[in-house]
Amino acid sequence: MMKSLTIRTIACLIYSLAVLAACSPEKKALKNFRYGNFEDVISYYQGVLNKQPGNGKANYYIAESYRQSNRIKESEKYYERAGGPGVSKDSVLFFLSKAQQANGKYAESKQTLENLKGSTTVDAMRDRANKELTGLNNLSQLDEKKSYYRIKNLETLNSNFSEYSPAYLNGELYFTSSRSNSRIYAATGTPYTDLYKAETKGAVVDPNTVKALPVEINSPNVNVGTIAFAPDGKTMVFAKGNTGKRKGANDVDLYLSRFRNGEWSEAQQININQPDSWESSPAFSPDGRTLYFASNRKGGFGGLDIYSAQMDSRGRFSRVRNLGSDINTSGNEMFPYVSENGKLYFSSDGHPGYGMMDLFVVNRANGKTVVENLGQPVNSTGDDFGIFLFKPDRGFFCSNREGGKGDDDIYTFINDDPNLRVVNYYLQGITYSLKKDSTKEILGNTKVTILDGRGDAMSDFVTGNDGKFLFRVYENEKYTLIGETDGYLTKRGAYTTNGKSVPLETLKELITNITLDTLLVLDRLEKNIAYQLKNIYFGYDSANINPAAARELDKLLDVLSDNPEIKIELGSHTDSVGSVDFNIGLSQRRAQSTVNYLIKKGIASERLVAKGYGESKPIARNTNPDGSDNPAGRGRNRRTEFKILEIGVRQEKKEGEDDEDKYFKNEKNEKNEKNENDQ
Repeated sequence: MMKSLTIRTIACLIYSLAVLAACSPEKKALKNFRYGNFEDVISYYQGVLNKQPGNGKANYYIAESYRQSNRIKESEKYYERAGGPGVSKDSVLFFLSKAQQANGKYAESKQTLENLKGSTTVDAMRDRANKELTGLNNLSQLDEKKSYYRIKNLETLNSNFSEYSPAYLNGELYFTSSRSNSRIYAATGTPYTDLYKAETKGAVVDPNTVKALPVEINSPNVNVGTIAFAPDGKTMVFAKGNTGKRKGANDVDLYLSRFRNGEWSEAQQININQPDSWESSPAFSPDGRTLYFASNRKGGFGGLDIYSAQMDSRGRFSRVRNLGSDINTSGNEMFPYVSENGKLYFSSDGHPGYGMMDLFVVNRANGKTVVENLGQPVNSTGDDFGIFLFKPDRGFFCSNREGGKGDDDIYTFINDDPNLRVVNYYLQGITYSLKKDSTKEILGNTKVTILDGRGDAMSDFVTGNDGKFLFRVYENEKYTLIGETDGYLTKRGAYTTNGKSVPLETLKELITNITLDTLLVLDRLEKNIAYQLKNIYFGYDSANINPAAARELDKLLDVLSDNPEIKIELGSHTDSVGSVDFNIGLSQRRAQSTVNYLIKKGIASERLVAKGYGESKPIARNTNPDGSDNPAGRGRNRRTEFKILEIGVRQEKKEGEDDEDKYFKNEKNEKNEKNENDQ
């Protein structure tokens, strides 16, 4: 099954073990272990234990096989006896503690972790043991927390086999199951999985309507599962693995299919898959422009991490990013789901929980991420995962807890929290430019990107002829909007939702939508037009950059970084106090000072020209008509401006192709070569 495969394929999260065996049957067993055929491994080493019950290596491989095929409860007694040359004592103790947690033996798990802390010489292992102990110590507090969830096994749908990963669309419940497959998957000893659907009214499923998805989606003797739909219901992404074309466990990728002419098209791999890594459990954001998924690709925090990618109108994905250490741990994070109110739910065995996979929700508070365990009864000592809300207060999730009908079962839940209120905040705006007469001109076909407070891109939007854009935002956070279109400077604008949230106690409806407004002004990309930089002030006879000037120059730094094709002149102007020669020299020093500041910040010197104009180009009178001093006018004349001297050709990537695509293409060629060799 796909979920078991998820756990299984992270072979030894902390350590990997390669042991050469002397006899041919053991070599075969070790080969099966490397390729994930865990049932064969267990069978062989059980035979060894029948003759040598205390054989540490045999116990180790059985324990690892159970753990990596998502049967960690069965691994406990084998980890207790595991050991021998080449077997990491740290690894054995750590996973023994996890097995004890899975079996509800929290006191024993604490003692095992204390033993690990006292014996390990690896700081990372000691840190992880401390984190596990902290989680176990907090379980009592978690249990004391008031829970408003009511859960129920979806008995009308579940079978003696595995059912999981529910997704609701247009009155139908889609799910993964191993119910009708006669071929056995060697890793787990269970049938392969397929995707199914059934008619449902909320959580009331008609079991007589259950049917498998067509062959364009399901494939014989291949695990297929974990499905996600774009909001329009016309695009699906799902996971498919174990095609047999490659040896080992990592042949699991994401596929995309479109609903056309009343049927689903033949599924194609999406461009963010990477060879030799595992991608699965996809989920779309409510606006359909972001895809979340789990992967064990290189560069993560360990095990499976949750990533996001942006999807364009053609179904191409780009800007893959790891969700970071607030979400991801050295354990496994997977099965992401984003509800209508923008909250991210996911499953993890790395965050503090009850022993195996628990369900968590991410709450955003003042720009910070807070991960919250959903507690019991949603979570248990078993695997709890794959949540889906078809209403803000009710939905589905999956679990292999005691008392179910099969391996993994689908459960329904209702959240009876009387204070549950969902507030959706949206930021809408218009992109425009100013004509020479200062009237507004709407800019259509403008790409607008929203960045969070850390500067990470959250989403993109391409405006229509009306110049309008729309983003999902959150209360008490700071954002940056970046607008770009042909013929205009790429421009940034700041926006904050601080002080704009609605008190929940004033709301009576379950769902409230709040729309905020903003504008984004872009400047024409033209040469020799002067743009004044505000707050660039210097002390008397000084060219030093003060903090206020530095903040303004940092804005220009963004302009230069966002528009790498332009070369600019930094022009400094003075008032008429002092001699002409003195003012020319002073303004030149000040202009050069601003140029030097930008060079130190990483801008190439050949893109910058310093020009001191002295008092030669006033924009206001230095003196009044009667000859008296005009301080206000002189203040306006003391200014710093920039203008574009040259406009080069921006090096654009091919449409629909980015660095991820190039990497994918190169690696894909290597993958094909490997497949041919394997065959």
